[in-house]
Amino acid sequence: MPPLKYIAGSAAGRWYNMMMGKVDDIAAAGVTHVWLPPPSHSVSSEGYMPGRLYDIDASKYGKAAELKSLIGAFHGKGVQVIADIVINHRCADYKDKRGIYCIYEGGTSDSRLDWGPHMICRDDTTYSDGTGNLDTGADYDKRIKRPTSTTSTTAGYSPEVAKVYIDGTSPSLAVAEIWDGMPTGGDGKPEYDQNAHRQTLVNWVDKVGGEASAGMVFDFTTKGILNAAVKGELWRLIDPLGKAPGVMGWWPAKAVTFVDNHDTGSTQAKWPFPSDKIMQGYAYILTHPGIPCIFYDHFFDSRFKNEIAALVAVRKRNGITATSALKILMHDGDAYVAEIDGKVVMKIGSRFDVGAVIPAGFVTSAHGNDYAVWEKAGAAATPEASN
Repeated sequence: MPPLKYIAGSAAGRWYNMMMGKVDDIAAAGVTHVWLPPPSHSVSSEGYMPGRLYDIDASKYGKAAELKSLIGAFHGKGVQVIADIVINHRCADYKDKRGIYCIYEGGTSDSRLDWGPHMICRDDTTYSDGTGNLDTGADYDKRIKRPTSTTSTTAGYSPEVAKVYIDGTSPSLAVAEIWDGMPTGGDGKPEYDQNAHRQTLVNWVDKVGGEASAGMVFDFTTKGILNAAVKGELWRLIDPLGKAPGVMGWWPAKAVTFVDNHDTGSTQAKWPFPSDKIMQGYAYILTHPGIPCIFYDHFFDSRFKNEIAALVAVRKRNGITATSALKILMHDGDAYVAEIDGKVVMKIGSRFDVGAVIPAGFVTSAHGNDYAVWEKAGAAATPEASN
């Protein structure tokens, strides 16, 4: 079932308490995991410039006791909580004798996580003292996030380093955020063949332990292709072998699919999903293999909330999982139709009449602007007449 992705930086100073009023709503919708923001002291209000890592009371989202109460409330409803912990970079508290900010306090009365320049990678010649390990990643800040499950932006360090972290914490899932640019054609649109893009994501999973590891990836390949496909190019949603074109098509158990997050959408809007097609995106990811992730902004938007909840109910009712079988029935520019596990059929696109490819014995159980979902008669709690 889908996790719920938080919106960063909201309701500063009272966010944990605000979320207490939403626990029942989230649990009732069938959400299984909720990803909370970075919990420690941070120079930036959203939490991604951490300093005193053990100082949870200094978070802009609320106090440690409030966080514990929120986690307890979610656990009481059977919802796991994902903590977002930044480990690739820290903000120092003091300058050393060189006048460089590289003296860190951990946030406790003892010396835990009290660091100096020896803890900075030695190829960072400005801040280190030259005695640390070499950097294993790209030369810019990235982050990794942790337990009950983990998520990470991984370009700042190698997958081998991520593996040490995953193996040492044993999270239930560890999601890497590897956001590389997609090859585009002369028209500026993504090229049809995105195998190299998804191969990069699959390679990361392999290097952190593959099937035996909790490591998985945000399926940015599917995100990019779906962004383009819903603009009248739904033929993009099948690869030459008849599979889904993202990581979902190669290794669905390791593919965390999403429509938007706090980087791609929301106030940052770095790569937003077409605003008039959002429910088509959810009709796709919530019925398909992979692990779908619902964005907070969308779930608590009155235009989408009930429709998203209805799609989650379809997924749950029919036992769709990360590894469910996908059969693509139609992939034209204006219509994409797929059957999942022989139990659910879904359609997105502007074409209304796709009845010719809908198997007999299916009835409409959810629908909205340019999407519809069918279940076998009797499966849906309140089936509607078929289109």
